[in-house]
Amino acid sequence: MPDMLRIAVPNKGQLSDPAVQMLTEAGYRQRKSSRDLVLVDPENNTEFFFLRPKDIAVYVGEGILKAGITGRDMLLDSGAPVDEVLPLGFGGSTFRFAAPGGSGMTVADLNGKRVATSFDGLLASYLGEQGVDARVIHLDGAVESSVQLGVADAVADVVSTGTTLRNAGMETFGDPILVSEAVVIRPTNAPEDPQIDQLLRRLRGVLVARDYVMMDYDVHAEHLEGAVALTPGMEGPTVSPLHREGWVAVRSMVRRDEAQRIMDDLWQLGARAILVTDIYACRL
Repeated sequence: MPDMLRIAVPNKGQLSDPAVQMLTEAGYRQRKSSRDLVLVDPENNTEFFFLRPKDIAVYVGEGILKAGITGRDMLLDSGAPVDEVLPLGFGGSTFRFAAPGGSGMTVADLNGKRVATSFDGLLASYLGEQGVDARVIHLDGAVESSVQLGVADAVADVVSTGTTLRNAGMETFGDPILVSEAVVIRPTNAPEDPQIDQLLRRLRGVLVARDYVMMDYDVHAEHLEGAVALTPGMEGPTVSPLHREGWVAVRSMVRRDEAQRIMDDLWQLGARAILVTDIYACRL
């Protein structure tokens, strides 16, 4: 039996529950209490370690753990030798500059200024790329208060809705420094690993299952080509003859967010008995 696959999972924050839910849907055993920091899944020969999201890239980069789930912002801020291998579509946020409302500040105005952030590695790298010479002030939290308290002239912070910044009298400026989401990471130049390949296949299957539904319908053969054009599926739909003369049954995967429109179009084409069902898992 191969060595146990060791994976880091966020212990707290907006990444934690969605990560656990996705791994559960992918067929892995997950913890039932937030107090459990290590969980062994013997059936899948996998061991999960629940860590602070900002520490995960360090553990993976050191090769202590073979893979992990963390935010893209935390990955880049860490500077650890790890690679993003799969975006997961949850935990979305943007990393942006903000200054007091009405200041009219631009990125160029940051030259010679102080910028407070909890992501100093990520910010310093961005400022260097932009040719901006600003002093980075590291704070562990509540950076939106730093300007009012005289510690900084502007901030760079992770923004989901922007409500916290607005409540502090701040407004964002400039383009987003980074658009982030939860990602699977591996050590840079890690060798091929069948266990990691299996993990990624399962997670991709969950992503597809969330984005697609299965659509079944009956249609007269003379309208089949038009129906297939509406529901091409992944590799072509399944078409089966019906006992009713001249009719066929069609089954195809369609995008969940397009399902209602496609049903309307199929009905106008003459299709009947149109059914939509969820997909719980898949391998494509």
